[in-house]
Amino acid sequence: MPAAGGHRSAVPEVTFCAAPIAATGNGLQHGAMAKPRRLFEPLNLAALLTLGAVAFSMRYYDPARQATAWLLLGLFAAGFLSLSVWPPRLRRVEHAVIAILPVIALLLIALDPKPGTAPVLLVIWIAVAFSDWSPRVATVALIVVDTVYYLILKYIAGFGAPLMSVLIFAGFQAFAALCMHYARSAERTRDALSRVNADLLATRALLADSARDAERLRVARELHDVAGHKLTAMRLNLRALVDEPAFAGNAQLRIAEQLSGELLGDIRNVVQALRDSGGLDLATALRALAAPMPRPRLRLTIADDVRVSDPAIAEAVLRLVQEALTNAAKHADADVLDVALHREGARLHVTIEDDGRVRDGWREGNGIAGMRERLAGLQGRVRLARNPRGAMRIDAELPA
Repeated sequence: MPAAGGHRSAVPEVTFCAAPIAATGNGLQHGAMAKPRRLFEPLNLAALLTLGAVAFSMRYYDPARQATAWLLLGLFAAGFLSLSVWPPRLRRVEHAVIAILPVIALLLIALDPKPGTAPVLLVIWIAVAFSDWSPRVATVALIVVDTVYYLILKYIAGFGAPLMSVLIFAGFQAFAALCMHYARSAERTRDALSRVNADLLATRALLADSARDAERLRVARELHDVAGHKLTAMRLNLRALVDEPAFAGNAQLRIAEQLSGELLGDIRNVVQALRDSGGLDLATALRALAAPMPRPRLRLTIADDVRVSDPAIAEAVLRLVQEALTNAAKHADADVLDVALHREGARLHVTIEDDGRVRDGWREGNGIAGMRERLAGLQGRVRLARNPRGAMRIDAELPA
């Protein structure tokens, strides 16, 4: 089965990328999956520079403790850099690493507080924490870590004014936390706008197809009712003239009558072609809908005999796939979403399956309930189940 059911229409571009939003190809919506962070992004480069400065200060540590200090610094650097390579499905491991990083930094501080450079590792850590954790959880963690830092300075290092040191680094931590919080908020807003833009483009594609179909139908009716009627009347008059004895031998009249018949047949063929619409371009609309989502990738298969001309049916399919994409990304941690459309008699079947894993004890939420209500209003139905791999499978039926 072809990936797009033979559709090869031009695809609109969105305002936030140069390439078409729904380029056709082998059925995969996306290329390589984008990761939340890259190994050499600006945050990592700044952190590596800071780690280098801390490493340079190792020469001021007690020689008997330098080996342990280097080990702790190496563990912190390895843990920090590993956050850029964990796959999204190992989110819990990533959170565990973030929780371990401040412990390593505090051990390095307690090992020898005199150089005074190790606390900067807590600034790196809090930036990461505010990037991945909720602000409330990250703030509580910051208070706990700084409290332990204060106790280390007071009772292990014997500093006379430990609160001053803690407040100084707390200021840097707050600055890093706010910068990361607003940066991530801006990214989330950008992603939300991208999804809304893609949703509008997908809906616009369906509306444009629907408008073109309506215009073709109008032109077909006009040709049939106006031009076809007048040509029929003209041909009847020409035939009557040809049958008149006075014009029986007039070759030009016979040719005109023959041409009028051929023209009437051509118009009927044009009217029939205009009425035989290929349906709405679901492939373009669905790819446009999935374009801004880095994961899961949309793998689309539309059978050759699938023709959807009803905008309400097309809109229902669009919202069904949209809900499946959202659930696969948020709850199943899926990499690929397979969507297949085929006909069985007068019914359109939509099969959606991802490669993620649904958590045990999952329940249907408002999105699934809205999906059922939308399809029920169109005399359709939807069934949800877990496949043998533990992933979600959605089977929907609609009037074709």
